[in-house]
Amino acid sequence: MTTKTGARPAATLVLVDGSVFEGEAIGADVAISSGEVVFNTVLSGYQEVLTDPSYAGQIVTFTYPHIGNYGTTSSDDEGRRAHCRGVIVRDLARRHSNHRAEQSLDSMLRANGVAGIAGIDTRRLTRLLRETGAMPGAFGTASESELLSAARAERGTDGVDLVAKVTTPEPYFFGSGPLRVVAYDFGIKTTILRCLSEIATVEVVPASTPSDEVLARSPQGVFLSNGPGDPQSVGYAVEAIRGLLGEVPLFGICLGHQLLGRALGGSTYKLPFGHHGGNHPVRHEASGHVEITSQNHNFCVDAESLDGRVSVTHVNLNDGTNEGMVVREVSAFSVQYHPEAGPGPHDSRYLFDQFADLMTSRSN
Repeated sequence: MTTKTGARPAATLVLVDGSVFEGEAIGADVAISSGEVVFNTVLSGYQEVLTDPSYAGQIVTFTYPHIGNYGTTSSDDEGRRAHCRGVIVRDLARRHSNHRAEQSLDSMLRANGVAGIAGIDTRRLTRLLRETGAMPGAFGTASESELLSAARAERGTDGVDLVAKVTTPEPYFFGSGPLRVVAYDFGIKTTILRCLSEIATVEVVPASTPSDEVLARSPQGVFLSNGPGDPQSVGYAVEAIRGLLGEVPLFGICLGHQLLGRALGGSTYKLPFGHHGGNHPVRHEASGHVEITSQNHNFCVDAESLDGRVSVTHVNLNDGTNEGMVVREVSAFSVQYHPEAGPGPHDSRYLFDQFADLMTSRSN
């Protein structure tokens, strides 16, 4: 097998439009990995990104050039395993240095069966994705023609129920806070559970759990989690949320926000290249305050499709999209971004206290 400089095998990334990028193979030994290629702008937190179940079906490109500097540790995992299809980096650190590190990023990828490609001109790739939008691609040590065929055969995330692939198969409990919350696992992150556990004892249930089974648990609140893919393909979750509206306080994040929007009769649409990063400015409409937020989504709730019961509470200052909403008449609110910030800034963690206040006021 031919190799580039060093011991790593030569590898190639081919996008569905025929664009070719040469690099070297890292991570698991996989001849072809395919998925929807997106980019993320975080400067750190690569492990949290790669283990976030919301990246199921996607290949993650890091725009920051040096990745893997501080290694990985199991305590920073956001999911039970990495669900992404692959990782693209400019420069993978050959040595890591951090007192918390248990292994290198390369070793973590191998342990999770995830392949990657390094040495890629990620600036060129990011510019291409910004101009044309996220698109299917394939990379690996296979021939260029085989990779192009794999990219063309890749379905992407539109219309695919990826939630069913990442949700928990059985209910489980997390934390021991004073309130009682049932959390739908559409691809829930560990940092979200940690934040919720500060205010509640959380029972996590599978994504397909009907509303009557949730209400039978007598929760003081229901949380709608983040997750991967197209909200239009998760109709069973939308139906469950409709059965919960007005019965119990609801708080949704990311995909949970989109599913709540659809349960209220709104529509969702796909953004050109999504929002993936830890530095997105969002304005809180009531106060005018700007929060720097962590984001990871490809789809958005169309604010114009929502009826008079719903008020938009947060707006993305980069493109004006809907980043949060509250439902008048019932106790329900949601945000498109990630207030738990794993990784990312903590400007928006107040929303978990807001959820606690909503549950407490409803219980009194």
